[in-house]
Amino acid sequence: MAQPTNDIRLNQVGFYPVAQKKAIVVGEKGAEFFLRDLKTKKVIFKGKLGPVLKSPYSGKKSRVADFSSVQKVGKYVLEVSSLGVSYPFEIKNEIHKSVATAAIRGFYYQRASVALPEKFAGKWARAAGHPDDKILIHPSAASPERPAGTVMSSPRGWYDAGDYNKYIVNSGITMGTLLSVYEDFPVYFKNLKTNIPESQNAIPDLLDEVLWNLRWMLTMQDPADGGVYHKLTNPRFDGMIMPDACKNPRYAVQKNTIATLDFVAVMAQASRVFKVYEKQLPGLSDSCQIAATRGWGWVQKNPAVLYNQNEMNTKFDPDVVTGGYEDKDGSDELIWAAAEMYITTKDENYLKNISFETDKPMPLPSWSQVKALAYYTIIRHEKQLGPVDQQYLRSIKNTVLNFSDDLLKNLDNQPYQTVMGKVAKDFAWGSSAVAANQGIALIQAYKLTKDKNYLNAALSNLDYILGRNATGYSFLTGFGSKQVMHPHHRPSIADGIVEPVPGLLSGGPNPGQQDKCEGYPNKFADESFVDADCSYASNEIAINWNAPFVYLAAAIEALSYK
Repeated sequence: MAQPTNDIRLNQVGFYPVAQKKAIVVGEKGAEFFLRDLKTKKVIFKGKLGPVLKSPYSGKKSRVADFSSVQKVGKYVLEVSSLGVSYPFEIKNEIHKSVATAAIRGFYYQRASVALPEKFAGKWARAAGHPDDKILIHPSAASPERPAGTVMSSPRGWYDAGDYNKYIVNSGITMGTLLSVYEDFPVYFKNLKTNIPESQNAIPDLLDEVLWNLRWMLTMQDPADGGVYHKLTNPRFDGMIMPDACKNPRYAVQKNTIATLDFVAVMAQASRVFKVYEKQLPGLSDSCQIAATRGWGWVQKNPAVLYNQNEMNTKFDPDVVTGGYEDKDGSDELIWAAAEMYITTKDENYLKNISFETDKPMPLPSWSQVKALAYYTIIRHEKQLGPVDQQYLRSIKNTVLNFSDDLLKNLDNQPYQTVMGKVAKDFAWGSSAVAANQGIALIQAYKLTKDKNYLNAALSNLDYILGRNATGYSFLTGFGSKQVMHPHHRPSIADGIVEPVPGLLSGGPNPGQQDKCEGYPNKFADESFVDADCSYASNEIAINWNAPFVYLAAAIEALSYK
């Protein structure tokens, strides 16, 4: 069979037997397409290509090959006579189970302070790095009880992205998303094994992974006053070396309001989730609730302490130039923390003076914008709302549904038949996570209405991430025929192994091209991607991108098309 062409774009992993199945054929050549059995080479389906569609960014033309009626399990290629054949793919049940499992395992590969043995990490096994048991209090974080230079212990946690630092703000949305997919689909995760050291215990593997970061987060709260440090970091980024080669001193940096609110929300949610596992984890649920309550108390006394790295560096040494995660508006974090505290404690005082702002359009979740997580939590626990709080429910549901309805508008005219990419701002830094978070919103709408249009649109964004996009890449490492091979990720660069660490989501197209890396094909928003390890703007990985991908893939599996 001929070499596959990159001009036939589709989900390179595959399709569910009874779900929609679409490929995008770039250009105007040919009128028909054929589905061939990979083994026998027999044509099992013939169809006509759809009308010409045009990219609003590049002007390039494409057509749709729709083979949704094919339900036979097997391995196939799609052929267009004038172009050639697609990358091979499968049709089968549980087609995305391996994808969801790998994306959860992606967090295992990001664990700090521990060796990853071959039994669990395969050829990506590595020695322990960053024990983080001798962390210095940075002068910006000094207090009477912990003056500058005091040593604290703060092990575990996940490396945040391609770098080796650990940030509370980015852990906020990451943990909120992972705890939420567990709350939404607990039965699915009950027996999902991911081959991590804790896989034999009585706790679902997803929650075991979450625990690794949760225990680190607990160490980042000042025991004296309940405030939470912004990050645990080197003053400067480590070089492109393995974790065990890193020897620079690390610091706990300035307490602030937004980091503390993110911490409060996560601890309140974790307290709820881990209550069920009291026998296996005695006292953990209570510890999380106490930590959340103390953090909330600190915020009441310090409602507007913002993190400004440049300003901090004018006052304190050493200068810190790692990821800023600076957020100038804490109103969304306050809404999220209040919602989580209310649902966990049933105390309506947490909602006093809180506006859910449902008179405004819902913003898509990101590390600096977490208001939608509050909406999802209120909807998820609507049966627990008191009579007074039912007033919020209808408007919150409508806000989520209006957001999802906007995503669905004009979908059939999109060149890649995906919700993702309808507007240029979708191609932000971490655009793959935009696609995944859109998918989560659509799944929330599907859960509310049981309208299959929402679920199909969510699946279209999973198809986008796994190859049905303007670059032709599958953005999840380890998956697809044309997969990302050179992410901006220190272990993948430094370990001497050809293949990158698997199960990590590349950032995706970003026309900002802030890294000035060579090799971008052009400035078109949907094609602005380069598979090069210098490209931190388009090809870095990050925990807050992997988390919504875990949600999207696992939720679609849990709701699976059978």
